[in-house]
Amino acid sequence: MIYTVPLPRIGTDLAWRDAAKRLISAGVSPQNVLWDFDNTMGALFDTATPLPPITRQIKAPQSFVAMADTVIWHKDPQRFARLYALLWRLRHQPGLMQDSTDPELAKLQQMEKGVQRCKHKMKALVRFRDLRQGDTRRSFAAWFAPTHHTVEPNAPFFARRFADMDWMIATPDVTAQFIDGNLSFHPGQPKPDLPEDAPEALWCSYFCNIFNPARLKVQATRSEMPKNDMQNLSEARHFQSLIAGAETKGQQRRDNAATLPPEWAEKIKKPLRGDDPQGS
Repeated sequence: MIYTVPLPRIGTDLAWRDAAKRLISAGVSPQNVLWDFDNTMGALFDTATPLPPITRQIKAPQSFVAMADTVIWHKDPQRFARLYALLWRLRHQPGLMQDSTDPELAKLQQMEKGVQRCKHKMKALVRFRDLRQGDTRRSFAAWFAPTHHTVEPNAPFFARRFADMDWMIATPDVTAQFIDGNLSFHPGQPKPDLPEDAPEALWCSYFCNIFNPARLKVQATRSEMPKNDMQNLSEARHFQSLIAGAETKGQQRRDNAATLPPEWAEKIKKPLRGDDPQGS
């Protein structure tokens, strides 16, 4: 019997965990499970078989549970099948999570690192814009395009960090809203037309003024900050002009550099040469 498991875009982790427990409890092998994320299979749900009930306690290593809680937000459409296949193997290979040579475990660990990196970048790169009007509660909004599905697992961090204001983080995947202390999730949306506020203009001006052409490393920047991440930065609009003028500005700084040592340098050298009888 083939089981088709629907997984919603919002609350994916809870839905997968519940389905995996039911399937493992019933002894359903990975070959007999189809994971359908956000109704991508469409009409196949017309003949979907209800999931079996949980008939026995399911135990899994804590290391697997922690990894699954992260990998579930990866963009790879095969993440659900990979996780369930590893969970299936753990029934008879309890030490599998410590096998560094296992290719499937290594792949999942690599995916785990990718999601963790994406979560970190989201926390660092989200740029809120002030929407407040008059004396109302502070209200902010931001647009972000994450590499993986990291809005939902990251939202509690923003709720704690910005608990004294209302905010929204809109993405193509999921939109998170925090209104009057209540966190909620909604479908993704196109990039909204957010107004540029004074702090953003000030930040861009500051960024351009501290830019050091002598430290410019384009390849290293692109390696650390791919194009998909750069679009989330308000200062990215200035990158092209800054890079284009870096060589000229660098040469100007070299031409204007001091050619003679300052006066205090000679005072330091005198004791070293023995010219100053009080220098010893």
